[in-house]
Amino acid sequence: MRNIKKNELSDRRGASAAAKAALLEAYRAAKAAAEPTREARQSERLLIAEAREARRAQREQVKLDEQARIETESAERDAASAASARAEIEARDIADKNRVARVLEEEAARKAKRDRRYSDRKARQA
Repeated sequence: MRNIKKNELSDRRGASAAAKAALLEAYRAAKAAAEPTREARQSERLLIAEAREARRAQREQVKLDEQARIETESAERDAASAASARAEIEARDIADKNRVARVLEEEAARKAKRDRRYSDRKARQA
């Protein structure tokens, strides 16, 4: 069966405008009804965002502290390494000086022994 009622253009436009107005009114009513919960959700979201930011800042601080600790340990290791290298160089220098002094003492002892033999030989000849 066909729609017997004839809808003129103005009737359709009026019905459309009424439907739009009803939808708008329903939206405004739903928005007004949801206003307290929206504010609560928004404040909850703000609290969550602040907590998230605090955790991020704390992680960043922990990361910076760890990095500073690693840098400090690295500097201490470098200083200890440099100190041990200096000590090793100084020990080599002292060993070299002792070796030179020992060689000079041995040379002087050999010369003294040679001179004593020479003087003994001259004394026997005279």
